[in-house]
Amino acid sequence: MTAEIADVGEHLVTVRLTGTLTESALAAVQQAMADIIRAQGRISILVLADTFTGWESGGTWDDFWFSSNFDAYIDKLAIVGNPQFEDAALMFTADALRPFPIKYFPSGDLELARAWLGEGS
Repeated sequence: MTAEIADVGEHLVTVRLTGTLTESALAAVQQAMADIIRAQGRISILVLADTFTGWESGGTWDDFWFSSNFDAYIDKLAIVGNPQFEDAALMFTADALRPFPIKYFPSGDLELARAWLGEGS
């Protein structure tokens, strides 16, 4: 699994997920985003997950330090990926419990996701 910061723009961080997400990869990306938030302030996040295949089994997945400390600095989160992962991704991101909107877009709808985030038309 690769989870990496693919691009950092003015108030928009793009994250690319490929393969199976591991806790350690998620933690590394969250640490990088924490550093970006400290430097920039408020951000929106675009997750590109076209080749994402799911989550690593096992583990605890219960480290909420990032959401506890940085949710207040996030305006929106857009996820672009395979529609089969929409429900699971929204549950994984705890969309109903977060103070910012999270929206899932099917692969191929990158421009719609950017428009929703306020980037592009």
